[in-house]
Amino acid sequence: MKGTIKQISLFAENKPGRLAKIAESLSKAEINIRAFTIAEAGDFGVIRMVVDDPDKAYKNLQGQGFAVSETDVIAVEMKDIPGGLHEIADSLGSGGVNIDYAYAFVTRSDLALLILRVDDIPAAQRVLKAAKVRLVSDEEISKI
Repeated sequence: MKGTIKQISLFAENKPGRLAKIAESLSKAEINIRAFTIAEAGDFGVIRMVVDDPDKAYKNLQGQGFAVSETDVIAVEMKDIPGGLHEIADSLGSGGVNIDYAYAFVTRSDLALLILRVDDIPAAQRVLKAAKVRLVSDEEISKI
């Protein structure tokens, strides 16, 4: 979908060495992880990540036997200052868009990037554009 980026999600057992195996697989395939988060759910966890080559990462991890999926998410530039997150969350909330989950990372510039999974991507894009928040593309993520 235009104006979105691909997020890789894995469902993995919550046991020692599992993340190391995933990271090793991506490392050997020369795939760089730009951001990731892990949500624990008892004996299993959901690992979500943004990488420099999502199609290659998906094929690599699937080929290693991992339960993997791709999800469209939005990446936006966020001011790396107190209130940066508030500005975006307030715009989306005021526009009636629910944030399902989010995670962020800091770039080498004075900006941070916020990854958002929302309930209505087109509405979120309209709201963010009206708030003058810049969306970031897969191509830009791969160049970080």
